[in-house]
Amino acid sequence: MGRNGTSARDASRRDTSHDDTTPTTLRRETRMSDTPLGRFCWNELMTPDPGAARDFYSSITGWATSIWDGGENPYEMWMNGEMPVGGLMDLPAPDVPPCWLTYLSTPDLDATMKKVRANGGTVMNELAVPQVGRFAVIADPQGGVISILEPEGDTPGHDGPPGLGEFSWRELPTTDADAAWAFYAEVFGWEDAGRMDMGEMGHYQVFGRGGLPLGGIFNGPADMRAVGWLLYVRVPDVHQAVDRITELGGKLLNGPMEVPGNDYIAQCMDPQGIAFAVHHTPEEGG
Repeated sequence: MGRNGTSARDASRRDTSHDDTTPTTLRRETRMSDTPLGRFCWNELMTPDPGAARDFYSSITGWATSIWDGGENPYEMWMNGEMPVGGLMDLPAPDVPPCWLTYLSTPDLDATMKKVRANGGTVMNELAVPQVGRFAVIADPQGGVISILEPEGDTPGHDGPPGLGEFSWRELPTTDADAAWAFYAEVFGWEDAGRMDMGEMGHYQVFGRGGLPLGGIFNGPADMRAVGWLLYVRVPDVHQAVDRITELGGKLLNGPMEVPGNDYIAQCMDPQGIAFAVHHTPEEGG
């Protein structure tokens, strides 16, 4: 990235007749080899009122916040204990709608952007952030928006089952579930984790990585599609969380309801009008 006064071009001018690698390329190749493709690695809340959102979500999820000041501008992070699970920020521009934006990791942003375009998607913007990495916001062929990150250091997140206070599921309501599924499977290598019949709405396509289900894609009505990717947070008890959400000025959109596996979910809206969902497993709320 040139932060230390050394670029790949500079490195290429050195005498490397006895070695076909340089420190710069070796570091990048090592980092790329350690970065998985298609992991949900970050989650960013862009809201018109970060202060109110901080109070609301902390009360629902138990998160704290912490300021990361390692870059050019301070950045507020959601902390689940000692683990950062996402970020909190004001709307970056007037035309950006309030939303939860989720990120997928990639070892090679350029290669992934090329695949996005080749499969009918759109690269909306691209940015490099020193000490963080390179990322791009993309839209799938049906218009679903998601971000991709090539991290400069370790890849955030993990590949194991989600714990309390972590994002546990993602859903994409779309106009063409089969086409959307084909796009994400091809670009990010997601696995087919099964389908569930939804009657007249078609089917619910479950996807995963490494044998772990991560979310679903389905044909959704216009009001659901407007939300984009819906993020679920694992809480101790969905019913108690819903009571707290409505008490604090949020809204219940759907649920609480039992879903396959005896889990419970509820889809909600925060006081700033941003959709999210809560989820508990049988061993928790019951």
